[in-house]
Amino acid sequence: MISLRRASERGHVDLGWLDSRHSFSFGNYYDPAHMGFAQLRVINEDRVAPGQGFAAHGHRDMEILSYVLEGALEHRDSLGNGSVIRPGELQRMSAGTGIRHSEFNASNETPVRFLQIWVQPERNGLQPGYEQRQFDDRELADQLRLVASRSGEAGSVTLHQHLNVYASRPRAGHVAAFAPAYGSAAPIWLQLIAGRLIVAGVQLGAGDGLGLEGLPESGRIAIEALDASHYLLFEFAPGASGRST
Repeated sequence: MISLRRASERGHVDLGWLDSRHSFSFGNYYDPAHMGFAQLRVINEDRVAPGQGFAAHGHRDMEILSYVLEGALEHRDSLGNGSVIRPGELQRMSAGTGIRHSEFNASNETPVRFLQIWVQPERNGLQPGYEQRQFDDRELADQLRLVASRSGEAGSVTLHQHLNVYASRPRAGHVAAFAPAYGSAAPIWLQLIAGRLIVAGVQLGAGDGLGLEGLPESGRIAIEALDASHYLLFEFAPGASGRST
């Protein structure tokens, strides 16, 4: 089964200082047909004006990933962490039993653009935690680089969910044959950040998302880059707890 979420169909919030596109229901945007995919609950593409941001606020029982695409994002939280996240860096914050944090554009001159991603954890009541990693563009060139996983293997950030997250920056004409580590029954979501792809016979443009449940008999999917592209791919273990759809 294929679930297609076009960029133009996403929820949209424009507060002046914040321009946000919601792939799934979030905040005041509610669409019962788009509540999430497997344990993936939120993909927001946020653009924050210079010097602006989200004041301290609380979360609990959610795995939160921030992936900066342009500019720089300043993070502070109630665990005492303070950092600036730049393009190519991925931050994982486990809200667990409760955490407060703030996110601000670290620049007074240029906007920041980033993806904020929420994943339901394997169980509630976890200890809050924080992790941040840099992934060089060369690691992503023409390959799927593991950037987040349950095991934290290969230098990926550790998620409290049976999920693998890959990032890739293929050149035009490159074709990847992706075989899920969790097998052909693994639900897969691909979020295209830039460029154009053909996935499972569907052409995608920047901002589009595609969900797949049930792969071909080969157990592989072909991902063809029509342009130089950038995307994230989420692979969930079949039957994992916390399923939202």
